[in-house]
Amino acid sequence: MTDEQLGFAGMPRRLYSCTPSRVGTWLDCPRRYRMAYLDRPMPPKGPPWAHNSLGASVHNALAAWWRLPRDKRTPAAAATLLESGWISEGFRDDEQSAIWRTRARDMVEGYVATLDRADEPLGVERTVGTTTETLALSGRIDRLDERVRGDRTELVVVDYKTGRHVCTDDDARGSLALAIYAAAAARTLRKPCARVELHHIPTGTVAAFEHTEESLDRQLGRVEMAADEARQADERYRGGLTADEVEAVFPPTPSSMCGWCDFRRHCPEGRAAEPERQPWSGLAEAI
Repeated sequence: MTDEQLGFAGMPRRLYSCTPSRVGTWLDCPRRYRMAYLDRPMPPKGPPWAHNSLGASVHNALAAWWRLPRDKRTPAAAATLLESGWISEGFRDDEQSAIWRTRARDMVEGYVATLDRADEPLGVERTVGTTTETLALSGRIDRLDERVRGDRTELVVVDYKTGRHVCTDDDARGSLALAIYAAAAARTLRKPCARVELHHIPTGTVAAFEHTEESLDRQLGRVEMAADEARQADERYRGGLTADEVEAVFPPTPSSMCGWCDFRRHCPEGRAAEPERQPWSGLAEAI
């Protein structure tokens, strides 16, 4: 629905609110975007994924560890937090869940052993936001550090990863989500933020990239282009579309990821593109 239809002719267009997940879903597959963000009621999803449970358990344990009193931040405490907060959804059975709980416990215990518990983060699971001429961007950062460089302090975005893929500096450089986080953190806290890091918890590997003003502008430009496409599609959807028009505006994008899609059962093209995965299939790719 347009501004004129809303009765606000001549008024500035309302900023389009989006997150890294929303714009990333649009870029991956417009059909999945429609089902996840526009269809109400939302089409039923498939069962939960074990690798998502693993990732959430590790993220939650690390966030809780930083919230402990400084003298309580030990590797053993991280292991206890992982055990007590373990999410068992999606695993084949209790035995498989227990095996991966032990692996995840060792993972977080080893990772925090490399950290300085006195090096207080500026934020944990911190929500930040910024605006462009057309967008209201927001996101939640796993960890936001404040580090001294020369005669000034700078913000550093830290994003945790638990997948099998060991992140590279190119991954950090090309990540739209990290670019959004950096721009939003700088805007929210009014401090420079150029460095973004991907911390691979299973191996302790850190991949990093130092953004320039130009590289951030390029990434935000990509986000704006994708988000503007999604905004226009949203408006057309809410204005009313025929079944054929829905398919044209929100086409499927078959790929190797279709086997992992939550909405696979509602997508013939996705089912044809890739075989169905078991809820625990991603564990082979988790470490």
